[in-house]
Amino acid sequence: MPVPRTDRDDPADGWFGESVAATYDASDDREFDAAVVERTVDVLAGLAGDGAALELAVGTGRLAAPLAQRGVTVHGIELSRAMAARIALKPGGDRVTVTIGDMTSARVPGEFAVAYLVFNTIGNVTTQDGQVDCFRTAAAHLRPGGRFVVEVGVPPLRRMPPGQDTVPFTVAPDAAGGGYVGFDRLDVVTQEFTSNHVTVGPDGVGRFRWLPFRYVWPAELDLMARIAGMRLVHRWEDWDGTPFTAGSERHVSVWQVPPAA
Repeated sequence: MPVPRTDRDDPADGWFGESVAATYDASDDREFDAAVVERTVDVLAGLAGDGAALELAVGTGRLAAPLAQRGVTVHGIELSRAMAARIALKPGGDRVTVTIGDMTSARVPGEFAVAYLVFNTIGNVTTQDGQVDCFRTAAAHLRPGGRFVVEVGVPPLRRMPPGQDTVPFTVAPDAAGGGYVGFDRLDVVTQEFTSNHVTVGPDGVGRFRWLPFRYVWPAELDLMARIAGMRLVHRWEDWDGTPFTAGSERHVSVWQVPPAA
């Protein structure tokens, strides 16, 4: 079942057309919380140092705009014109340069101290080869010693008993009689999964939307980095640097291009 689209959606924008971009920044997900954004930008600015930053799948500039406002030179790659059009509306967004293109293959001018791909977005690339190409894109733009940062969830397979293929992540009824249910459906053979979102209004009318993903393990990401010529230097549970453990549900990982001799 395809994602519902409006007449304003351009197929070239992929899964994130105007109907998604128009409300994307209104999300109540914790990643949009001002304190979380500030902490994330703190880490990225520290990794950038005196160099430039490249964001793969820059979206609406949730991180790129405040990072640019800190004085970091920021370039973004984004497939969706509808998403990218929102960047300049944010404080600092007019300082972000955007290339419209596919992050698995796009190339931009310049050399960068840090490249980053956050908020589970590497999972939007639904093949292993495509995910490897994201690492190659990052490595191709990094200066010697430059670093690539990925933020992504750990596949929730430990929450599924044998034979189960669905994991709910949000069940939120509201007082008006409607609500929202979110659940992932995973294929443990292909590593493909769909993120499913059901919203029901007080009139009982529901709206269903789904997105395709490919889940990826931390060790698999390390191998992708090695293929692209990078090595792991940090793995944290979050942007605060909490140690990554067997119980962590997500990770922020940093790989490095070899420094100059």
